[in-house]
Amino acid sequence: MINPLRGMKDLTFEESERFIYIVDTATTIAKRYGYSYIETPILEETALFKRSVGESSDIVGKEMYQFEDKGGNDVCMRPEGTAGVVRAFVHAKLDRQPVKQKFYYYGPMFRYERPQKGRLREFHQFGCESFGEGSVYEDFTIITMISQIFEALGIGFDLQINSLGCTTCMPPYKQNLVNFLTKIKSELCEDCNRRIGTNPIRVLDCKNQTCQSLLVNSPKLINNLCNECDTDFNKLIVLLDKSGIKYEVDTNLVRGLDYYNKTAFEFVSNDIGSQSAIAGGGRYDKLVEFLEGKPTPAVGFAIGIERIMELVKMPDVVRGGIYLGAMTEDAIEKLFSIATAKRKETKVTLEYNSKGFKSHMKGADKVNARYVVLIGEDELANGTVWVKDLASKEEKTVKSEVF
Repeated sequence: MINPLRGMKDLTFEESERFIYIVDTATTIAKRYGYSYIETPILEETALFKRSVGESSDIVGKEMYQFEDKGGNDVCMRPEGTAGVVRAFVHAKLDRQPVKQKFYYYGPMFRYERPQKGRLREFHQFGCESFGEGSVYEDFTIITMISQIFEALGIGFDLQINSLGCTTCMPPYKQNLVNFLTKIKSELCEDCNRRIGTNPIRVLDCKNQTCQSLLVNSPKLINNLCNECDTDFNKLIVLLDKSGIKYEVDTNLVRGLDYYNKTAFEFVSNDIGSQSAIAGGGRYDKLVEFLEGKPTPAVGFAIGIERIMELVKMPDVVRGGIYLGAMTEDAIEKLFSIATAKRKETKVTLEYNSKGFKSHMKGADKVNARYVVLIGEDELANGTVWVKDLASKEEKTVKSEVF
């Protein structure tokens, strides 16, 4: 027997129903906010992620499924969704149009990391990317949309926010942080020491408890923002306060990707073991430019579908559709014309084998049908069908052409 690869998982039965419900719910809400669907390739040039996600990130450094294809191209399976959408945005020359563009997507992502609950090597995300709007009102709108998606799915959450500044306030802050980290580098882990020279901001994201305790007194970017960034962040806080969306300012929140600036946020849940991110995102005003497009402000997010699978409160199951069955061999072919007609308007389950009454009723229950329609010898002779509404328990016999 051939098993799935480690960290890969089949999606079937009840889990697949949850997956579809999550995607349908998120899609419905995203469309209300003016987002349209985009799909990008799973396989991309490795250079795309090195330039966007950042070579100093764990994703690029350790986790990408990267290989050389038969044409000698350096390619990888996408580890996240934003970079591909931005590439598509630039490739289609949408950066040269004055119209603001909004896209939603969903699909598989791939990272070679240690599999654990809610974290697989092949995982799925639902995400949204908004291009052309630089106002902090768009940041707030994105956060509001995510909160509505989680509320619709019955998922509780905590929101953490921070500002990562801009090209004005980030460079001097980085130097202050490097000066601080250099003094304690002998006590920091190996990864943090490496990051001091590559991307010191990422040290703040270290999960090592010793490092976290040493970073308590580190300089905070939130206290060193330029006037524009400080004004935007304070405006976001006012908007969240007025909307009733609870939040916490986390001065060490930096996200795991290099392209973020200004607003960064994570939605976390305590209901999946230790507090863990179930969605995250922020503003990335320089990424379109990094990928050779015209300067375009942008903001977006992604929800980890596997992360929230067990948290979703599924709606009550409602009976629907029709179950068709024959109680005599001669009646089976008669059912096909009925099935073909009814499938234009509803779900139809057609049983090919003739069975007894009780077996058919069990079959209808199994597929949660609303109506069971049977043809026996009498019905076949009279050109009728026996119909039972399994919700109201009403039974009747009608002409087959009428049904």
